[in-house]
Amino acid sequence: MQFEVVRLKEFFPALRGNYEPTLTVYCPDNPPKIHPGRVRTAVLVCPGGGYTFTSDREAEPVALQFVAQGFDAFVLRYSVSPERYPESLLEAAAAVSLIRSRAEELAVNPAQIAILGFSAGGHLAASLGVFWNRPELAEKLGKTPDAIRPNALILGYPVITSGPFAHRSSFDELLGPDAAPELLEKMSLEKQVTEQTPPSFLWHTFEDGSVPVENSLEFAMALRRHKVPFELHIYPAGPHGLSLCNYETSSRADQMQPHDAGWMALCAEWLKLIFGIK
Repeated sequence: MQFEVVRLKEFFPALRGNYEPTLTVYCPDNPPKIHPGRVRTAVLVCPGGGYTFTSDREAEPVALQFVAQGFDAFVLRYSVSPERYPESLLEAAAAVSLIRSRAEELAVNPAQIAILGFSAGGHLAASLGVFWNRPELAEKLGKTPDAIRPNALILGYPVITSGPFAHRSSFDELLGPDAAPELLEKMSLEKQVTEQTPPSFLWHTFEDGSVPVENSLEFAMALRRHKVPFELHIYPAGPHGLSLCNYETSSRADQMQPHDAGWMALCAEWLKLIFGIK
């Protein structure tokens, strides 16, 4: 397996925050006697953490599960508070661009790059999904919109809305506690979905007491209005922050939810379906 930690600022001078964003690469080898020319779908993982940290529980364990399912995986450690928008979004765009530019070397299909985010990382992933074609984002990195475009979104219990069901502290950390109303409106992502938003896989729990399930429901309804394909799973039980829902990523007993753990297999099937992988 190819493993490396890439410092994104070495490739993108426009990243000017005080944080050191990194992209960790987990790419299986292609043995000469087993499909030596194989290319894989890439999954870029954005851990959650309320824009105050990036959770270890939602990073490497998740990436390795995708590797086990036959994908290339990457983990983005992005800027958090006191850095503000749009620094983390620029870093996510830079990560997608870098993966795509190194597609041949990493045996990645450049037309099959999915971005996955949990909680606030879901807000980051969805932000790139709705803003990738805004010219100012790509221009800041010296790239074209197509270079930073994710081909699919995977959103686990994501922060989406700045409205009545908002996870307020995530928006305070991302935008500052005194953010202008128009900026809060812009970052309410269910209002930014268009026909060019990528196909999406969403999962959430009905019992989530931190980020209400309405965040996923409102994003899914926006996708529906714009005729963007999606798959949505609402599990009846389980708290916020479940990650893989198993012993590997649990720090408390209630984070082990065997039924909810099925999201990983369903997501892998969905990726293969939308990308036509046999």
